Amino acid sequence: MTDSSEIIWQQLQEASQFIRERLIGAYSDMPLPTIGLITGSGLSQALGRLEGEERLAWQDIPHFPRSTVAGHAGELAAGKLAGVGLLLQRGRVHYYEGRSMSQIVFPVRLMKLLGIETLIITNAAGGINRSFQVGDFVLINDHINMIPDNPLRGPNLDQLGPRFPNLNDAYSAELRQIAHRAAQDEGLELQEGVYLAAPGPMYESPAEIQAYRRWGADLVGMSTVPEVIAARHCGLRVLGLSLVTNMAAGLAPGAQLNHQEVLETGKRRERAFARLIRAIVRAL
Repeated sequence: MTDSSEIIWQQLQEASQFIRERLIGAYSDMPLPTIGLITGSGLSQALGRLEGEERLAWQDIPHFPRSTVAGHAGELAAGKLAGVGLLLQRGRVHYYEGRSMSQIVFPVRLMKLLGIETLIITNAAGGINRSFQVGDFVLINDHINMIPDNPLRGPNLDQLGPRFPNLNDAYSAELRQIAHRAAQDEGLELQEGVYLAAPGPMYESPAEIQAYRRWGADLVGMSTVPEVIAARHCGLRVLGLSLVTNMAAGLAPGAQLNHQEVLETGKRRERAFARLIRAIVRAL
């Protein structure tokens, strides 16, 4: 019987070859991108089209998972942002969609095979820290994983990384310093905090949020952590960035949490988000 890690590795190679032939080929006259970006809920279109953009729909890429959630465009694009080569993943898939962990992190591992070295991961999150406000941008400096699975469980993909990777600096301190300077240059404020990944798809209860707050969580969402684990396993540097799209359950009396609010906040802050990402990419 073929080992599951061998199957995943073969699928990654097939997808990588497909993308190199149809997408990255657009870079024949310029250096290949080494920076990757994943956009979260409501942020997929914030950057507009890249300079010289070439793109593929996820359904056209062999073995690539497909998103079922509003606000996730489902495209992989290559081009330039602020004059810098970028591989852009518009949207993501989530654990609550019924996806396996190997499917959730497939795009991240694929980026590694495509030559990405630095990965910027963004998301929409609920604010737990009472000093945060809706619309704030928050750099993730650590995480708590409450999703009941792990992308590294099972046979190790030795071609990508070690059996027991270290997460001491999962969210690069060096990249966070660069991001703070870039934000300051743009006149934008950046907070920092700990992100807790919950399984979803329901929003958390007020009692859960109080528990998470006591654990040290500043933000809560339903993504990102599996991707970060996979990224660090294969040696990518990671910068995590959350947009606070709502205050978590129980922190805004009378508020009714819903996905439309998430999308609307993303739309309202997309210009500032685009300015921030451009400034960070220029500084890397």
